[in-house]
Amino acid sequence: MSLIMILQLCIVLAALWLGSRYGSLALGAISVGAISGIGLAILVFGFGMKPGTPPTDVIYIIIAAVTCAGIMQASGGMDWLIQLAEKMLRKHPDRITFLAPLCTFFLTVLVGTGHVVYTLMPIICDIAIKKGIRPERPCGIASIASQIGITCSPIAAAVVAFITISGANGYDITIPKVLMVTIPACLLGIVIASVASYKRGKDLDKDPEFQKKLADPAQREYIYGSTATTLDKKIAPESKRAVYIFFGALLVIVFFAIFQNLLPSYDTVKAVDGDATVELIGSRVTITADQLAKMGIAVEGLTKTHPTPLKMNLVIQIVMITAAALMIIFCKASPKKAIAGPVWQSGMVAVVAIYGIAWLADTYFANYLGEIQEMLAGLVEQYPWSIAFAFFLVSVLVNSQGAVVVAMLPLAYKLGIDGWILLGVLPSVYGYFFIPNYPSDIATVNFDRTGTTVIGKYLLNHSFMMPGLVHTVVACIAGYLIAFLYHSMGWI
Repeated sequence: MSLIMILQLCIVLAALWLGSRYGSLALGAISVGAISGIGLAILVFGFGMKPGTPPTDVIYIIIAAVTCAGIMQASGGMDWLIQLAEKMLRKHPDRITFLAPLCTFFLTVLVGTGHVVYTLMPIICDIAIKKGIRPERPCGIASIASQIGITCSPIAAAVVAFITISGANGYDITIPKVLMVTIPACLLGIVIASVASYKRGKDLDKDPEFQKKLADPAQREYIYGSTATTLDKKIAPESKRAVYIFFGALLVIVFFAIFQNLLPSYDTVKAVDGDATVELIGSRVTITADQLAKMGIAVEGLTKTHPTPLKMNLVIQIVMITAAALMIIFCKASPKKAIAGPVWQSGMVAVVAIYGIAWLADTYFANYLGEIQEMLAGLVEQYPWSIAFAFFLVSVLVNSQGAVVVAMLPLAYKLGIDGWILLGVLPSVYGYFFIPNYPSDIATVNFDRTGTTVIGKYLLNHSFMMPGLVHTVVACIAGYLIAFLYHSMGWI
C-alpha cells in the first residue's frame, strides 16, 4: 500500500468524519453526503483520479418509494398503522419487550424507512411505565429493530441497491429471494436480542435511582401524570384507503419480481463477437462490435436483435409513482404536507447521503481495485464472510445502510465474493447504533421519562449497544446459514 494511496484513503475517511460532525442529528447524513463532495473534488482535481459513477438507478428508486410513502403519511395512513400497533401492544403490556421491537420492525419493512416509529416510541415507553417494566428493556431493542427492518423492506434503499448492483455484477437476484434470507435472519436476531433484554437492568421498584426520582412530587407527576396514545385519534376512510393502495403497490412489485416473464419486452440491439474495419481517409482502424453498438451503428453480421424485459428498477419506480398519484386523487393526500413529513424528508436525506458517499467511495475503490484485490486476496479467499466487518465499520461512519451497500457492494463483487455470501451477511450494513448519534436512538432516550434508557458517561456504554451487537451477530450468522442452504438447493 503506497503512501499516496494511504493519503487518499485518509482524505476519504476525513470527509466522512467531518460530515458526521456537522448538521443536526436528523440531517447529519446530508452533511456527510455533501462534504463527501469535497473529498471527491480533491481526489479528482487534486490527484487527477478518474471519477466513479454516481448511483443514479438507486437514487431514482428511493425518490419514487419515499414519495409514495410520504403521500401515504400525508393522507393519515401512517396514523392508522400506528394505532393498530398500539392496540396490540396495550392488549399485551406484559409482553412489551418482545412485541414492541416486532411492531417497529414491521412498520419499517412496510414503509421502507425507520423514521416512522417516532409516534410509536413514546407509546412503548408509556406502556412499559404503566406496567412497571423498566422502559430500557423494550425501548432499546425497539429502536434497534426500527432500523433492522431496512434490509427486509422491498422498497428500502439497501435492498433495492443490493438487487441493482448484484444484477450489474452477474448475480441475478429478486426482491422475494432477498427477503427470504433477510427477514428470517433479522427476526431471529430480534428475538434473541429481546430475550437478552428481558431482564436487563434493575426492576423499577428495585432501582434506587428511579425510586429517588419518585420521592420528588414533580418528577412523579412527570413520569406518571400523562399518557401517550393515538387511540383517541379518529381515522378517516381516506386514510385507510391510502394504506390499501400502498400495500397494493407493494404486492404488485413483489408479483412482478416473482413472475418477471409477464413484464413487457422490448427489442434491443446487441453486439456479438467480431471486429469491423473502417476506412478513414487512407487509414484503416479496427473497431469492435461492442464499440459500434454503443455508437448506435448496426453492422450486418456483428449485431443481433433480441427481446429485453422491463427492468425491475423501472417497475418499482412506475408502480410507486402511480400509487402516489392514486392517493393524491382518491385519498385527499396533500403533496405539500407530504414533503413536510418525516418520511419524505428522511428519504431525501438518504438520497443526498448515497449520492455523495457512494460516488466518493466508488472513485477511490475503482482507481485502486488492483491493489485492494492484492491486499485482501488471501483473506477474502479463505474467509469471504469477513467482508461483513468492512460493511459494519463503514456503516458506523456513514449512518446509512443504503449508502453502505452502494459504496461497498461493487468492491465486494470485484474481490470475487459470491453473491449468496454477500446476501447472507447483508444485516451487517447496520452498524450506526455503535455510536449513539442516530435520530431514532436520541429520540428514544428523550421519550423515556424514567431515564433508564441512556447514553452512558463513556459514550459507548449506552442502552442500544447490547441489543444492537446481539442482533447483528445473530442475524449475520443466521443469514449466512440460510443463504448457504438456499444456494445449495439452487434457489439463490
